[in-house]
Amino acid sequence: MKAKQQKAQKLKLGIPKGSLQEATVRMFRKAGFYIGISERSYFPSIDDDEIEVILFRAQEMSRYVEDGILDVGITGNDWILENSSNVVRVAELVYAKQSMRPVRWVLAVPEDSKIKTVKDLKGKSIATELVNVTKDFLKKNKVNARVEFSWGATEVKAQIGVDAIVEVTETGSSLRANKLREIVTVCKSTTQLIANRKSWMIPWKRDKIVNLAMLLKGAILAEEKVGLKMNVMKTDLKSVLELLPAMKKPTISSLSDPEWVDVDTVIDETVVKYLIPKLKKAGAQGIIEYPLNKVIY
Repeated sequence: MKAKQQKAQKLKLGIPKGSLQEATVRMFRKAGFYIGISERSYFPSIDDDEIEVILFRAQEMSRYVEDGILDVGITGNDWILENSSNVVRVAELVYAKQSMRPVRWVLAVPEDSKIKTVKDLKGKSIATELVNVTKDFLKKNKVNARVEFSWGATEVKAQIGVDAIVEVTETGSSLRANKLREIVTVCKSTTQLIANRKSWMIPWKRDKIVNLAMLLKGAILAEEKVGLKMNVMKTDLKSVLELLPAMKKPTISSLSDPEWVDVDTVIDETVVKYLIPKLKKAGAQGIIEYPLNKVIY
């Protein structure tokens, strides 16, 4: 009788459904993992036999990780704080829906409101999804106000009777569009890779999670970097190298012509448009800019 085949080990990974979903799937793609999501399924496919992906809302992700339903998950630091979840914070992944920077939860009021400071909220009403964090913020500021849970469309509620709201923002455009004035930042939040504490103690799961974190962080870092290649005469090499703000020292390779070398480096994408004209003037030729998928230190 043939022995039963041992069931393959799986790392249960939670991907945030909703506003972070598209950005997360794109980061995984850059990290080397293809995730396919069907509109009717909460169990996306992934091209890694050791990973099982499940979609959960970011708001509840940390609870499922803490309870062991998931081994590892991606959610915002805001929801970890809101749920007071006891989890392992494996890595900070600084990306959001629209940008590569932290989001903010801000206290905001209508533009014509007489409320100017947090102290002015005494006895007032505040609507938010982030109830517990907001209550803690008010407590620290010694303000007694009524905090009610908002099921969505929070910006509108400041126009129909609620005195203030606490809402998340990346750019502030939604607040301005709804004629709201920002009073103060309640908290900042970045995307976090978190793990269940028991799963973290299992060697193969921990190794898998650590490697996943490394690849995701490399993909995120590459978002702000580009590769730059160029040919340089040896007589101009010193002038060119002085212009390059490389992460490490640039790679310099010999060419078939002994008078020329190839220079290869990685730089911040924001400086490329200023740097290329200077490199050309310093003697660089055949300059090629190319995108990066991952940058691993």
